[in-house]
Amino acid sequence: MPPPTPFHADPAAAPTPTAPPRPLEGVRVLDLSRVLAGPWAAQILADYGADVIKVERPGCGDDTRAWGPPWWGEGEQRLSAYFVCANRGKRSVAIDLTQPEGIEQVRQLAREADVLIENYKVGQLARYGLDAPNLQALNPRLIYCSITGYGQSGPLSPNAGYDFAIQAEGGLMSITGTPEGEPQKVGVAVTDLLTGVYACSAILAALHERGRSGRGRVIDAALFDVQVAMLANQASNQLIGATRPSRMGNAHPNIVPYQVFATRDGHLVLAVGNDAQFGRLCEAIGQPALARDARFCTNPARVQHRHILIELISPALRQRDTADWRPLFDTLGIPCAPILDVAQVLEHPQVAARGLIISAQAGSTEGAPGTPPALAHPILLDGQRPRAPLPPPALDSGQAHWNPLRDT
Repeated sequence: MPPPTPFHADPAAAPTPTAPPRPLEGVRVLDLSRVLAGPWAAQILADYGADVIKVERPGCGDDTRAWGPPWWGEGEQRLSAYFVCANRGKRSVAIDLTQPEGIEQVRQLAREADVLIENYKVGQLARYGLDAPNLQALNPRLIYCSITGYGQSGPLSPNAGYDFAIQAEGGLMSITGTPEGEPQKVGVAVTDLLTGVYACSAILAALHERGRSGRGRVIDAALFDVQVAMLANQASNQLIGATRPSRMGNAHPNIVPYQVFATRDGHLVLAVGNDAQFGRLCEAIGQPALARDARFCTNPARVQHRHILIELISPALRQRDTADWRPLFDTLGIPCAPILDVAQVLEHPQVAARGLIISAQAGSTEGAPGTPPALAHPILLDGQRPRAPLPPPALDSGQAHWNPLRDT
C-alpha cells in the first residue's frame, strides 16, 4: 500500500512559516483555577492568542507550584515540572480573595474580561460576590466557566473532585487493568485533561455565539460528567447490549484481534479494524486459512471466538522481533505499533518532524529561569502551531490589569 499523500507534497508549495497564529488575539481570560483541568483550558486559550491573567493565592500560589521535584530554575524563581505543563502563556498576580481589596481587584478584572475560569467548590465564590450572577451583572458579556468535581447540582455537588477519585467513581477504573489484577487508573490525569478540553470547546462556542447575541454564558463543567461521557462505546455496550463491561487488559470488547501480542524480543500492539486487514494479517503470519474459517472470517465471529483465535496466532507472532514485524505490517496496511516509554516517545523521529517539543531557552536577564522545555500545542492552523509567547510565570510576576498593548 503506498504511503498517504502529504498535505504539501511539493515543498515549494508549502506555506512560508510565519508567526504563530493567534485567532483569539484581544480576548481577555481571567483564570481563577488551580491544579490541572482549569489551567489546562486556560493554557489552550493562551496558545490561541488570548491574554490570560492567572489569579493565585499570595505566598504559595497554585498548589502545583510545590509538586516537585523535578524543578525548572532555582530559588524563588523555580517552577515545578507539573506547573510548567499547564501554565504557559499566562501572567500571574497574587490576590487575597478573603480581603475586600482583593475581591474588588477581581471584580475590576472581571468587568473587563471576556472569559472567567474557576474551579472553586460549589458556592464558595458566592460568599465573596464573585459568582456568575454577580459578575455577569457587572459584565453581561462575560463567559463564566465553572469547573467542579460533580457539577453545580446533584447529591455530590458539594464534594471536592480529584481526577483519581473521579476515574474510580466514573467507571474508568472498572474497565482498566487486567481481569486478575486490581482496577487501574490511567497513567495521566486524563479526566482532568479532557475536562479542560471540553471546557475550552464550550468557551469557544460561547465566544462565537456572543458575536451574535452580545451576551455571555454560564458554563457548568464537571469532571464526573466528562468521565461518564468518556465511557463512550463501553457505556453503549451496557445501554444497548446490557453487557456489563469489565477489565480486559489490553484487549478490545468489540474488535478482535486488537491487543498486545508478545514477539520474539518484546511486544507489539496489533489493531486489526476490519476483515480485509485480518486477511492480510493471516497471510503475513503464514496462516491464510484462518481468514476463511467461519469462526474468524468476520469481526463478530472473531469476537465470539476470540480466545481460540488468539491462541492460534500468538505463536506465529513470537517467531520474529518487533522490529521485523513493524515494517511488514506497515507495508500491508495493518495497524501496529511498538510499546515505547516516555523517553523513547520524546526522542521519536515523528515527534521531531512534527515539532512537538518546545526547546528550552535561557533567561534574558540574570537569574531569570527562561523558557522551560515543554510539549507544544497539538493542533496546527494553516501549518503552524499556536503558541503563547510567555513562559509559565513566577508567582505574582505580572500586573493586575490588562496589558494595554493588547488593546490596540
